[in-house]
Amino acid sequence: MIPKRVDAFLEKHFSGKTMTYRNITALVLPLFVDQMFLACLNLFNTLIISNSGLEAVSAVKMVDSINSLVLNVLVALATGGTIVVAHCNREKEKKQVYPAMRSAVFLVCTVAMVLGIVISIFSPLILAVLFGQIPVSLMEQAEQYMFGSAVSYFGFSIMEAVCGALRGVGRTRSSLVLTITMHVTYFGLNYLFITIGNQGIRGMMLSMIISRYLAAGLAVLHLLQVKRDYPQSWHHSKWIDMRLIRKMFTVGGPFASEQIFFNGGKIITQTYIVGMGTLAIATDAIATALTAIFQIPANTFALAIVTIVGRCIANHDSEQAKKSVRSFVVMTCASFLFMGVVLLPFLQSIVSVFGPTEQIERDIFVLMLLNTAMQGFLWAGSFLVPAALRAAGDLKFTSATGLVTMWVVRVALGYVLGVVCGLDVLGIWLAMEFEWAVRAVMYTVRFRSRKWMTHPLVV
Repeated sequence: MIPKRVDAFLEKHFSGKTMTYRNITALVLPLFVDQMFLACLNLFNTLIISNSGLEAVSAVKMVDSINSLVLNVLVALATGGTIVVAHCNREKEKKQVYPAMRSAVFLVCTVAMVLGIVISIFSPLILAVLFGQIPVSLMEQAEQYMFGSAVSYFGFSIMEAVCGALRGVGRTRSSLVLTITMHVTYFGLNYLFITIGNQGIRGMMLSMIISRYLAAGLAVLHLLQVKRDYPQSWHHSKWIDMRLIRKMFTVGGPFASEQIFFNGGKIITQTYIVGMGTLAIATDAIATALTAIFQIPANTFALAIVTIVGRCIANHDSEQAKKSVRSFVVMTCASFLFMGVVLLPFLQSIVSVFGPTEQIERDIFVLMLLNTAMQGFLWAGSFLVPAALRAAGDLKFTSATGLVTMWVVRVALGYVLGVVCGLDVLGIWLAMEFEWAVRAVMYTVRFRSRKWMTHPLVV
């Protein structure tokens, strides 16, 4: 039983006409478990590959900057599917839910197939152009890992598109099962192939391919099960609905474009770090994996707010949409304070597990202190608020803001601080924090203007 005062507080700050705080809790909890598994398994996988040497860590970090671009494009398109499915999931649009889910899978998988083919063929050229003259052994490992990543894109796209569609109809538990299955399988196979089998990069590549295609197969089964609740004959309906796909492009296209330029900027800053040497790449890789642990609650709230705002706007419930964003911003800021208090005292012990040099250990500690302090003030405004704006259909502003701040602030300032001023990785991270500050201000002003609520997606 929930105490009356707690119940009244939650009712006041979270419930509305569209969703109660109990509905929101049921949405958030599976997402939290999902994000916890994702962040922890990524950290453990970084730890496992670190046993193969700093070159292996560096190769994975280099290629993952490219993978991040591709996967975020796929996630952006899947998010477009999530929002359109959420808008269709109301009484007068119920018949469109299942076609929307199928169309989302078709869209994301088609893009993934094209990107996978292109990158698998041109991976040596892409790495040479981006990262230039790096040691031959490092380049060989990077090429191998990049080819395996490209092969796995299609499997990832099926899983992500189905998970996005499931979140759109509130089936977060099914989405959670799929993502946990993929990540646990990935970790288990990494341990088998790398730690026991001593396969290094090859082992990580095989683990990625197997785990993603296993999750894809399970995702297809989940999609078939959803048909029971949203009956739509496959023989008497189009496999894809171009009208719904256009809506998904309307939502996810600008977000995907933003991800291309945003992650493109991150690739440029990664080239700065590659020029600083293998130790700098390893420092950045370990610090990034640790940062993901601090962001577990925040990423959960950012994912949940997409579904919440999407449903509220579809039901013309702007009051709950605004209230939810404000409440989630407060929770996000508080979560960083909580994670800092819990984890920072043990940070040095956690970092030491990776077996870094004394210089790397000191640099990582400084980066984590800086990042934890800044995230508490800036992350919610920089990431959660624009997620809510996109869910409401305010796409042009969020995309334009993300592109401008990335290239004008992070890329340019990162070069000045990291390369010209010689601050190395610290300079790159300082530029990132400053970019967050600019984004947070611009998105917060937009949210308060109420212009973001004037972009209906489904009519």
